[in-house]
Amino acid sequence: MIDPTLLFKALADETRLRCLMLMVSENELCVCELGHALGMAQPKISRHLAMLRKVEIVQDRRDGQWIYYRIHPDIPTWAHTIIHGAAQGSDGMDPFRDDNLRLAEMPNRPTRCFIDNSENDIDEKS
Repeated sequence: MIDPTLLFKALADETRLRCLMLMVSENELCVCELGHALGMAQPKISRHLAMLRKVEIVQDRRDGQWIYYRIHPDIPTWAHTIIHGAAQGSDGMDPFRDDNLRLAEMPNRPTRCFIDNSENDIDEKS
């Protein structure tokens, strides 16, 4: 169960917030994609993702050499509402808009299979 204080502390950090906003729009991202989108080194992104994983806001999975992160599927409804509301409210605003543009322009994004929990299907995404 997520502690509300820890959720808001996580959201108060710009790097973590930007990572979460990208995960909302993309469903699942690897560290290299987040680093490219935010223009930050992978070790810095990894430290922030570790904190989000520790407080159970995000979940990771390994696929070969890649580790992918997404919003935890078992996140409480109230936390889901807050995170998705922030994504909706920040849509089109800097730096979030620019993060999405950089990600869309990233060359050689990893190809992966992901599980779409809404339909329990496995799809190929590149």
